[in-house]
Amino acid sequence: MTGRTKILLIEDHPIVRDGCLRILARRPDFESMEASTTQAGLSANRSFMPDVIILDLELPDGSGLDAMPELKRDNPDARIVIFSMYEAASFVTRALERGARGYVTKNDDPNAILQAIDKALAGAVYLGQSVAQNLALANFEQPEDPLRALSEREKQVVTLLGEGKSLTEISTALAIGYKTAANIVSTVKQKLGIGTSPALIKFAVELKGRA
Repeated sequence: MTGRTKILLIEDHPIVRDGCLRILARRPDFESMEASTTQAGLSANRSFMPDVIILDLELPDGSGLDAMPELKRDNPDARIVIFSMYEAASFVTRALERGARGYVTKNDDPNAILQAIDKALAGAVYLGQSVAQNLALANFEQPEDPLRALSEREKQVVTLLGEGKSLTEISTALAIGYKTAANIVSTVKQKLGIGTSPALIKFAVELKGRA
């Protein structure tokens, strides 16, 4: 029994992971373990039983948001701190709704990770400066068209995704090439701040349900 706080870092980019581990190493009271995929993170969570999980949202084999329920089920006492490139209020809200105790972006000051861990361990919630501002602004804004930033063709693609159409079916319906359809999906993900294709499809289906 070391008495040290156990930290599990689930992050797929080697350079980012190395930098984060160096930050964690500043604290002699921390014992760290790393994982680079969702499945490796789930396995490490069960064996290591960390006190805090630093979780990226976009991983090679799935979404960090989607992994949160299983991480919490296997280790109910773990505090999850999101560590992501995405600053959109929608991501922050969804993470907090799923039980995250912190949200730090990769543009924040390096010490933000340590501050988030300490806050989470103390039972509080930590938000990095940029996401806190975005969240505050979103709470004051009137509801707007979530597709306002998209072109008409991009909106058509989102509509077809919401109807359950595949990329092949979308390319046929819009008389465009498959590669063009795939490029449009990539652009839509960037504009909406959505990390993965499954997450975009889920967004499109939910949007259609609200129409």
